[in-house]
Parts: sequence; structure tokens; C-alpha cells
Amino acid sequence: MKIRLLLTWLFMASVTFSLAQEKKDYQSLLLELDQAIEQSPEIVGRYERQIEETRQQYLHARQPQEKYEQAYNLYERYKSFMNDSALYYLSEAMHWAERNQESGVRSQEWKARVGNCLALKAFQCSTVGYYNEALAFLKSIDKQQLDSVGLRNYYQSQMHVYGELGYYSIIPPMKEQYFKLQTTYRDSLFAHIDHQDPDYLMYRIQELKSRQQLVEARKISDQWVSRVSPDSREYAIACYYRWLSSEEEDELRYWLSLSALSDVRHAVMDQASLLSLAELLNADGDLDRSYRYIRFTWDCNNRFNTRMRSWQITPILNVIENNYQQAVDHNTKVLRMSIIVVSILALLVLAALFFVHRRNQQLANARNALSEANGQLSIINSQLSIQKEELAELNSQLSTVNCQLSESNRVKEEYIGRFMSLCSQYIDKLDNYRKMVNKKMKNKEFDDLYQISKSTELKEKELEELYENFDTVFLHLFPNFIDDFNALLLPEVQVQPKENRLTTDIRIFALIRLGIEDSSKIAEFLHYSVNTIYNYRARLKNGAIGNRETFEKRVKEL
Repeated sequence: MKIRLLLTWLFMASVTFSLAQEKKDYQSLLLELDQAIEQSPEIVGRYERQIEETRQQYLHARQPQEKYEQAYNLYERYKSFMNDSALYYLSEAMHWAERNQESGVRSQEWKARVGNCLALKAFQCSTVGYYNEALAFLKSIDKQQLDSVGLRNYYQSQMHVYGELGYYSIIPPMKEQYFKLQTTYRDSLFAHIDHQDPDYLMYRIQELKSRQQLVEARKISDQWVSRVSPDSREYAIACYYRWLSSEEEDELRYWLSLSALSDVRHAVMDQASLLSLAELLNADGDLDRSYRYIRFTWDCNNRFNTRMRSWQITPILNVIENNYQQAVDHNTKVLRMSIIVVSILALLVLAALFFVHRRNQQLANARNALSEANGQLSIINSQLSIQKEELAELNSQLSTVNCQLSESNRVKEEYIGRFMSLCSQYIDKLDNYRKMVNKKMKNKEFDDLYQISKSTELKEKELEELYENFDTVFLHLFPNFIDDFNALLLPEVQVQPKENRLTTDIRIFALIRLGIEDSSKIAEFLHYSVNTIYNYRARLKNGAIGNRETFEKRVKEL
């Protein structure tokens, strides 16, 4: 027993000494982080060249199996860099897995890979707040067809989506239910993976933190950090969870800055560590560095394209902006006082000139002092101008976000109004139809009723009216959409619809412009198969001017 206590004491002493050494390096870590952010364009450029090399391998691949492997590699590269592209190449990988399955060779193995792709798409969707889509993907998976990798990703995605729903839910019973489901799937995941696996360590630390068992969580996270290479992407994640299990202020800042530095050096665009670090620095009063970090985080979020991170950044951004504005006001007051002091000095100089005009040497000294004061004033003015320009740029970005929110509200109000009107009309139509059926049954005109129920004319007419209403509302909201859409296409691919009506091609991309990107949902609305919708989208993307990969993104910006 005494030996065990001695070993425990020695271990804690070594950890304490190690942490003391690490704390000394906190300021140097911030300097390294500043330098890494300055070098970020070169880091991102190198990463994009690596992605392009993989993309070329994918484009030149000929066999379905090789197509699948390269598409999956592209997903791995994009999953923390650009969310839309990650989802796209997961869909491509799933497509080629289905092609391999259809060939009949190792069909069970390829069927398992299709399920694995669906589970990964669910996780990627839940990461950026697409919870309905994530649940839909998970619901479509047949667990019996999954292999060990797919089953692991399936449980991990289920656990993640319900954990996110529980975290953001404001209804206590639903929050409790979501967290119960998260715990259930976490237990299932733990039963299927090795307890030294990074995913197990990550979720185990989360579980311990939720129970306030921070000592045990720190023990696990210290072991994890010690065995991970500082040059790896996993190192940033391990340091982040070491931060989650910390309690001391200096320790918090050290591990968070280490995680943020690793993220920047690996071109990670889904920034979580740097966002939290900016908030801590703002609380510490380091407004200049906090402002630069939150601005860099905002730019990374725009590249990754996730709504969840934007919602997290906005309130922090407002706090930092207010503090920054207070600093600017303080500098303005200092500047005013400087002007008053300079003015008083100028009056004293004039008085001295009047009384001691024959003393040329003293006059020269006074002029030199005045010149130096003016130089300092010019420097202060220059710094103030730079700060105002940065603040104006930040305000411009906030204005853009507000405009997007305003447009979203306008679209919502327009479609809700039309939806209520259509519901009222359909109620009247159903009542008229009831009266007609009642009348014919009363007159025993059963043959007429049979012919009416056999015909699809009523369905086709109602569908046509639905599409006409959709086209009318959409063109009212976006009157220049057709011209702007055609401007993105080559002349031979451009679509010329009838006046005040949309073709099927444009109607598909009109739904994408409204935020409905899932081909299955578009197919359900337009009464086409998913493959038909996919072919429509692929045909127009192939006819796009410029990079076809960004075509749908440009459509959403029209």
C-alpha cells in the first residue's frame, strides 16, 4: 500500500513538474500561433495542391474500385477542410461502391461499404447542424449488412447526432431522451472498439467530464497526448480534450493554444480550439490578438461552410467587437488630450518667440520638440486609421450575415403565406369533391365514380397547379434568377423557359437555391426518381462555366 502511494506521489510530481515547464512556454506558443496564422495562405495552398493531386487521380481512374478508393481519399481530405466537398465525395464513393456491388464480385463487402458511407454522411451532416438529414441517412442503413468498420461508424454517428440534439434542445424531456439515446449508442460503440483507440479515448473523456470526474479524464488525456506525434492531425484533437479535462487557468490556456496551433498547421477549417482561445484572450484583455484570432476563425468557418460554427462565433464576435470599440474610444480620448497638450505647447512656443525672439538657438530647440510631437501624433493617427478600417471590414461581414438572415426570413414568410393559401384552397376542393361524390352516390352513378377514381387527370392537374404556384412565388422572390442562372452556363446548355414558368432543370436548382440540396427530397417534390434528379444536376454542372465543383455553391449565391 505504501509503495502504491509513493508511486502515485512520484507520478503526480512528475506531471506537475512537466506542466510547470509547459506553462513557461505559453507565451512562446502564442507567438508560434501568430506566425502560423500569417503563414496560413501557404499552408492552405500546399494542402489544396495535395487535394488536387488526389482529385486528378480520381478523374483518371478507370476501374470502379479505384474510383471508390480515390473518392474516399478525397472525402478524408475534405472532411475538416470543406464540408460541402466532403459530402459530395462521400456520395461519389457510395455511388462507386454501389457500382461494384452490382458487378456481383464481393457484393457483400461492397454493400457494407455503401452502409459505411451513409454512416459517415450522417456524422458529417450532424457536425454542421443538418440533424434531420443525418437521422434520415442513419434510418436508411441496414445494420445487418455492415462490417466492423461500418458498425463502428454507425454507432458513432448515432451517438454524435443525439448528443448534439440533446445539447441544443431547450425542452427538458426531449433533452433527457436525446442524452439517453446518446449514452445507449456510446455503450454500443465502446463494446465494438479497442479501449486504446483514439475515438474511445475521446468519448470516454467526454463522458467523464459530464460526470465531473476530471482527475480520471486528465489521466486518460495525458496518456493519449503522450503517445501521439506532435506532427499529426490527431495531436490537435488530443490536446483539445486535454484542455477539456483541465481546471487550472494557465493549464487551460496552454493546451488550448497547442491544439489551435496544430489545427492551423494542418489547414483545419473547422476551428474550435482557436475560437475558445480567442474568447479566453478577450477575457484576459489581450484584445489585439483576440480580434485577430476571431477574425481568422470567421474566415476559416466561411471556407468550411457550417451554420453551427457561425452561430457560435457571432456572440463571441460581438463581445470582442464591443471591447475593441471601447479600446478605440480610449485611444480617441488619449488623442484628444494629446492635441490639447500640443496646442498648449504651441501657445507656449509662440509666447517664448515673442519674448525671446533674439535667442535663435532656443527657438530651434523648441521647433525640434514640436516636430517630434507632431511625428508621434501622426503615428497615433495612422494606428487609429488602421483600427477603424479593420472595424469597418468586420461591420461589413456582419452586415452580409444580417442580409442573408433577412433574405431567409423573406423567403420563409412568402412560402408560408402561399402554403396557408394553398391549404385553404385544397380544403375547399376536397369539400367540393366530397359533395360531387355524395351526389353521384345518391344518384347511384357508380360507373361515373369509377371512371373518375380511375383517371389520373386530377393528380396531374393538381401537380401542375402546385408547380405553377412554386414557380410564381420563386420568380417573385428572385425575378432575375433565370438570367443569372444562364450566365453560369455555356451558351449551348442555357435553358430558356416559358414566361413566368420554370423548366424541370431550373426548378431543381431553384430548390437548391432555397437550401434543399438532397436529391431524394428534390425527387420526392418533383415526382422523379433520384437517378433522374442526379442526371439533371450532373448535366448542368458539366455545362457550367468555370469549375463545375463550385457550380451549385455559385447557384446558392444568386
